[in-house]
Amino acid sequence: MDLSARTAEQLGEAIRRARKARGWTQGDISARTNLRVATISSLENGDAGTKLATLLAVMAALGLEFRLVERGGSVEIEDIF
Repeated sequence: MDLSARTAEQLGEAIRRARKARGWTQGDISARTNLRVATISSLENGDAGTKLATLLAVMAALGLEFRLVERGGSVEIEDIF
């Protein structure tokens, strides 16, 4: 999976899609990260106030990583819809 995200909303949607692609619920992520389901929901809904440590914990649980690249060149999340 290779997605680009430039906003909190796009990042949240990418996290949601990765979770659903694995067939996991928000509760499954919660169990793997010791975060509340409400926190996972908030992240997936694009809460810009989500702590970086929270985002990284969720991404680790999903087997995802950050890659910083110049804008352009990879698939835009808007193109997937």
